[in-house]
Amino acid sequence: MLEFGIKDIIDIVLVALLLFYVYRLMKESGTISIFYGIMAFIFVWLVASEVFRMRLMGSILDKFMSIGLLILVILFQDQIKRFLVLLGSEKRWGFLRKLMRHHNSSEKSVEETAMPIVYACMSMAKSKTGALIVIQGEMPLESYAKTGDIIDAGINSRLIENIFFKNSPLHDGAMIISHNRIEAAGCILPVSHNDNIPRSLGLRHRSALGIAEQTDAMAIVISEETGRISIAYRGRLTGRVSSADLEQRLSEMLSGSTGPAAAPAAKPAV
Repeated sequence: MLEFGIKDIIDIVLVALLLFYVYRLMKESGTISIFYGIMAFIFVWLVASEVFRMRLMGSILDKFMSIGLLILVILFQDQIKRFLVLLGSEKRWGFLRKLMRHHNSSEKSVEETAMPIVYACMSMAKSKTGALIVIQGEMPLESYAKTGDIIDAGINSRLIENIFFKNSPLHDGAMIISHNRIEAAGCILPVSHNDNIPRSLGLRHRSALGIAEQTDAMAIVISEETGRISIAYRGRLTGRVSSADLEQRLSEMLSGSTGPAAAPAAKPAV
């Protein structure tokens, strides 16, 4: 008779948590259908090899499983990298950092960082100035920042507006804000190939959704045609964002309290 103890319960709980985290990660990145396909394949493999003891079918599926891990690593290298970065992020191990350093009273508050961005976005929306601003999350964005010009300046609403001024050489690219500073501007972002994006939306919106699909960053888009503000976060694009909503989302993002449940359902960003 098989013994079932505490160790087995812990094993089942850990596997369940791992599957749930993988499910949530793939759902956010828009690859949830692949997750369902993988789970269906594993189910068929277990039934064929363990339940019905089909030697031929089991051996064939075993071969697929042996090379399947390598294929999954190649296909989902970005998601695996994101998983490892989040696992070692300072949000999860921040208490160790607090124990090793004293509180820095010179650090800017969330409001001091968020409000200049909100003011700049509202001003550019009023003048229908196209803009794309990316707020870094836990995942580093150095590789994207290197595609533009490094600025490393404090967050200032006038500076943001001047960068996205139509005659500015940096207005076509994206601005990256990291650690409460404007890190770079004129950056090139990955373009989303999501078929659900309305055709009326341009490259800025697709780039914003692209960076939101591949990282945990938040992207703010201002339409040059309509002046409307949209937010891309965790693989979702939310349109018609008001100043109050923008301030709330920025505050949550900068304070680190924005989670998967905080992202609202996508609205038509037209």
